[in-house]
Amino acid sequence: MIKKHLPVLYCLILFLQVSFIESYVGGDFLLFKSTVAVNTVCQITPALLESMDVKGLLLDLDNTLTTHDNHKPAKGVPEWLKEMDAAGIKMIIVSNNSEERVSPFAAMLGLDFVSHSKKPLSKGFKEARNRMDLPFENLAVVGDQIFTDILGANLKRLKSIYVDPIEHEKTPFFKLKRRLEVPFIPKKRIEIPIFVENETKEEQKRK
Repeated sequence: MIKKHLPVLYCLILFLQVSFIESYVGGDFLLFKSTVAVNTVCQITPALLESMDVKGLLLDLDNTLTTHDNHKPAKGVPEWLKEMDAAGIKMIIVSNNSEERVSPFAAMLGLDFVSHSKKPLSKGFKEARNRMDLPFENLAVVGDQIFTDILGANLKRLKSIYVDPIEHEKTPFFKLKRRLEVPFIPKKRIEIPIFVENETKEEQKRK
């Protein structure tokens, strides 16, 4: 019975620990703040990354590139990946999920991956950085979870891009986690047109 609720207890303990640290150092919950925020990964453009001096993306999987346990990428994601690749942006999936979940999805998109990354710990970020052969200052973490992606990025002093979750999970653990995240979800989003394949810049401006 206790094992069943361990993830929830872990989440609560993590939240309380980080909150205590923030209050002790007089911060404004900076560990939970992303560098920038967008509605979807498809709004991340080469121009935005250039302004951030980012040359590599550490991509979360579930609810960032697709919904939970979905084996197909979300609408627009394959085209967005092509745009990033054409711009010379290196990408790798860094997920807390199992290799059985991450490997086939990454292979379908032609991406390298790190599974069982243990975010918000730095293990997965370090492994991804070594594979990408880029300095940490040129990397950005992309994800939809405050207590794993954004917190993990800040603990490692990495840039981060928060994306809204594609859909909200229905399990008790994630419901609790999402509720705890509410005070720290960025209120402002960068207004960037969503990338659509074969759409010209002139057509996007007319929208």
